Amino acid sequence: GVFSLDDALKLLSHRARLMQALLQDGAMSVVFANKEVVAQAIEPYYREVSIAAINGPRNTVISGNQEAVTQLTTAFQHQQIKVTPLTVSHAFHSPLMEPMLEKFAHIAAEITYSRPNMALVSNVTGDIINDDVATPEYWVNHIRQPVQFAKGVQMLVEQGYRVYIELGPHPTLIGMGQQCV
Repeated sequence: GVFSLDDALKLLSHRARLMQALLQDGAMSVVFANKEVVAQAIEPYYREVSIAAINGPRNTVISGNQEAVTQLTTAFQHQQIKVTPLTVSHAFHSPLMEPMLEKFAHIAAEITYSRPNMALVSNVTGDIINDDVATPEYWVNHIRQPVQFAKGVQMLVEQGYRVYIELGPHPTLIGMGQQCV
């Protein structure tokens, strides 16, 4: 109920088009370490690399400039920390997304938003979200901020949810969710 199907399609299609227009010189990798270890390691690269997702207690995704991500991957491996590169077209949730944000903000401002008609857990904050999801700013931030998957799963557990269903071509999220609980 946050927006109509037409507005959702408009938002998604413009988001995809703007992302595809960006340079494809980025990379993403899963670092099997906690977010504090990863945040400390990427600090010198803050203009090039950021945390893209916190998927579990020891599952943190980094994203950014390909050369910097490669250097960080090597550094993590030297510390005996497992790293798995992701096959992606772009460095999502990284500084490399910033060139599209202004144009996307204009598109997001054209959408008609409504308060959600059911409880939603935001993957931007990991908390239950109400009015904030019904703003252009939320959807702009969604592009650049790290995905708070682990925090979102914890919120669902705290709310008493015990059954989870993953719809998709690969059972990736269910395994990450199990690590969070």
